[in-house]
Amino acid sequence: MTIHLYNTLTRQKEKFTPLEEGKVKMYVCGPTVYNYIHIGNARPPIVFDTVRRYLEYRGYEVNYVSNFTDVDDKLIKAANELGEDVPTIAERFIAAYHEDVSALGCKQATVHPRVTENMDIIIEFIEALIEKGFAYESGGDVYYRTREFKEYGKLSHQPIEDLQLGTRIEVGEKKQDALDFVLWKAAKEGEIFWESPWGKGRPGWHIECSAMARKYLGDTIDIHAGGQDLSFPHHENEIAQTEALTGKTFAKYWLHNGYINIDNEKMSKSLGNFILVHDIIKKHDPQLIRFFMLSVHYRHPINYNDELLESTKNGLERIRTAYSNLKHRMDSSANLTEESDDNQWFEKVDALKKEFISVMDDDFNTANAISVLFDLAKQANLYVSEKNTSVKVLQAFITQFEELFGVLGVALTEEAELLDEEIEALIQKRIDARKNRDFATSDQIRDELKERNIILEDTAQGTRWKRG
Repeated sequence: MTIHLYNTLTRQKEKFTPLEEGKVKMYVCGPTVYNYIHIGNARPPIVFDTVRRYLEYRGYEVNYVSNFTDVDDKLIKAANELGEDVPTIAERFIAAYHEDVSALGCKQATVHPRVTENMDIIIEFIEALIEKGFAYESGGDVYYRTREFKEYGKLSHQPIEDLQLGTRIEVGEKKQDALDFVLWKAAKEGEIFWESPWGKGRPGWHIECSAMARKYLGDTIDIHAGGQDLSFPHHENEIAQTEALTGKTFAKYWLHNGYINIDNEKMSKSLGNFILVHDIIKKHDPQLIRFFMLSVHYRHPINYNDELLESTKNGLERIRTAYSNLKHRMDSSANLTEESDDNQWFEKVDALKKEFISVMDDDFNTANAISVLFDLAKQANLYVSEKNTSVKVLQAFITQFEELFGVLGVALTEEAELLDEEIEALIQKRIDARKNRDFATSDQIRDELKERNIILEDTAQGTRWKRG
């Protein structure tokens, strides 16, 4: 069986053939870290973490790079509003991002490069584009000459004649053509900046991914992925920058996930339907959120509301109950045999595994993969209902549940609630740490308990706690 994926560049499904046998170079556009991520921001990490997991399951070694935009207009605005500097804001929300996506079952990237740590290569990239005639300096800014790249528009499938309609040069811009986009921004008074051949400034948004993808993965990569909203102009501009510099194909395959709507409406602060992951995972099992995201094919739009989430919760609980029943029967000594002459159950389990692989090979169709898991749960329930059960058949079911759920990154058991005695033990550990002036450990325990909805109150009579 061979993996086929839908390539945005060609608008068709293609056989997946990596540049190097057995290895995959994958770049996923990461967040701009000026705030907590919202539920729409969470879909790409979940989707492409699952793609990565499946590629690894199929035997590939995946070099997975996902960046942090840690300097940007939004970060500067947030820093000004909060009276803090940009690095402080970025550090806080990078930590929050890791916390949130980890709760959602996402593995750490192979590398999480930051813009501020790669300024030298970004400046060198821009210098090379100027030397090749694809960019120019104007009043401290540097712009990309869009018309010089003859294939511009090939990802979004828009001819340049259509793109120029409605474009104009904004007040303060010094570009030669309305279609040109910024590579380097001259710093305004009081803004964070880096020294460059064009004066004090910072990179434009698009150049960072081109430079960092090239540094960590090379001139040509296998998969470039991100949200549908990034296909134009961000990814289009990345192609123009990178291929103008290298003369090579930037990425063989482009993957984009669909939008998330809230109650069939676009999510926005003005509509009051803006949902932060940081908040929702305090109310719901984070693994349920992941399962919900994977219940729809990644390229399709997904609608979120409480009723749909509750329905998904019921489905996940049915599967978890089937798995729990298998484990319980395995732990029970009653009516268990070591051998089984009934090969039909092994055949059913094996057939469902093959079906799972088949649907995932078809453009990572997690929706159909979950349907297979429901079938696996149904068969498991039928088997457990039999009077006599075989250890080997039970283990075959259990192994398959764990293996296939591992591919989707969904836990088969919900995180257990902390017992009172466990809380008291952690509080005592925190008290001891404070006595030893080990404030890092003290703060870590406090934050851990807070994330588990345990609120601590330090009083003159000692530390008290309550469930949030």
